[in-house]
Parts: sequence; structure tokens; C-alpha cells
Amino acid sequence: MSTTESDSNHDHLEQMSVQQLLAGINQEDQTVAQSVAKAIPQIERLVEEIVPRMKAGGRLFYIGAGTSGRLGIVDASECPPTFGVPHDWVIGLIAGGDSAIRKAVEFAEDDTEQGWKDLSAFDLSENDTLIGIAASGRTSYVIGGVTKARENGLLTGCITCNDNTALEAAVEYPIVAVVGPEFVTGSTRMKSGTAQKLILNMISTSVMISLGRVKGNKMVDMQLSNNKLVDRGQKMLMRELGVDQATAARLLKAHGSVRKATEAYKFL
Repeated sequence: MSTTESDSNHDHLEQMSVQQLLAGINQEDQTVAQSVAKAIPQIERLVEEIVPRMKAGGRLFYIGAGTSGRLGIVDASECPPTFGVPHDWVIGLIAGGDSAIRKAVEFAEDDTEQGWKDLSAFDLSENDTLIGIAASGRTSYVIGGVTKARENGLLTGCITCNDNTALEAAVEYPIVAVVGPEFVTGSTRMKSGTAQKLILNMISTSVMISLGRVKGNKMVDMQLSNNKLVDRGQKMLMRELGVDQATAARLLKAHGSVRKATEAYKFL
């Protein structure tokens, strides 16, 4: 039996108090970061391959089903506002299409051919990277997609929570974070999903920093899409340039990003 399907360390859940349930879930969650830490060498190898390809014009694709697919879409959708990159730099695909983001599409993950069909709409090149995400490591939609991608010259990686899976074998750069049994047996939206989210954070953030989308520790290219972010941008300029809020606001409005405002001010 795969680790993600093995029996929970906790039983008689329906007899527990709310406090006991919460404490048990938290106890299990505390092990996740330790499991991810063991995978850092694998994550490092993949990131170091992604960066030069993206510098050459390549894109990063995520592909998954269910929770795994949704997590990939979340990470991809957060890259443009966070790092100011175009929406087609990081792309998330889910089995069953966009409707599956909110509502499960029955048996979509079992289609071996559809993953590659979905990817083929994007005019792929050998500079592109595909990361397959599947806690079980056996999702047909994902395995089919990465297999064809590798055959066609894309860089391929994966994120899974079981050892020795078909998905791990199908890619060049597997990432395996074995988090152990779920609190509710087989519910991989829990510890496995948390591990996948942590790894996706690590991949996209380290890639974007390596591509020069962060300065110091600040999101200088973030999109100013709400009042909170405008306020953050003004404060960043005030600290960086030593100007008052009115000046920072004027610079930000004129130039559209912290980076551009900073560069423009320094040439005044």
C-alpha cells in the first residue's frame, strides 16, 4: 500500500472532541516541513535547470488533478501580482479544465492522453518546463502529460508524496516528500497538499528571485492592484529613497512599480 493511502495514526475520530481533533491535525502538520526539508536537494536541482531555460524565454507549466491541480493553479496565478511577470510565464493546468477548479470532474484524472492535449495548445518549446503534481504519483492525466512532454524535449519534474511511483520514474527531476499517513486516511488535501504547497512556494519564489524579480527582500515588481499594495509600495519607496509619503505616492503613480519609480528617482 502507498504511504498516502496507509491508515491514519489516529482512530475513532468521530469520538474525539473538537479540541482533540484540532490537536491531532496540528500534530500531524508539524511533521510536514521536516519531510519537505529532506527534499531540498531535489528541489535545488530542478530549480537550477528551470532558471536558464526561463532566461532563454521558456515558461513553467504545472499540471495536476484535483487538489494537486488546484495548488498548481494557485501558485501560477500568484506569480504575476507578486513578481510583476506576464501571465504566460507560469501556467497551471488541471484535469477537467477550468471548471474543475471549483467542482470535481469525474474520471478526468484517468485520461492518459488529455494532459498532453491540454499542453499542446501552448506552442511548446524545448525551453519550457513541465512539473507534474500528484500526491499519489499514479495519476494518469499527469503521467501521460509529463511522459509526452519529456519525449518532446521539455524539461520535466514532479512533486509527489510516495516513493517509487510511475510519476517519479517518468520525469528527469522528481521531488518526493513522503509525509506519512493523513489524519483522515487517504485525504491527501491535508498533509500531502500542505507539502505540495510548500514546495511550489519554494520553486516559484526561488526561480523568480533568480530571474531578478526581487530586490533585497522586497517585491519591487509587484502589481499595484489594491490599496494595501499601493500603501506597501509607498512605504518601500519612502525607506529606499528617503522621501515623504506624498513624493512616494507621486512617483508610484507616475511610474507604476516600485522598481521603475526607484530607477526614475535616482536619475532625477
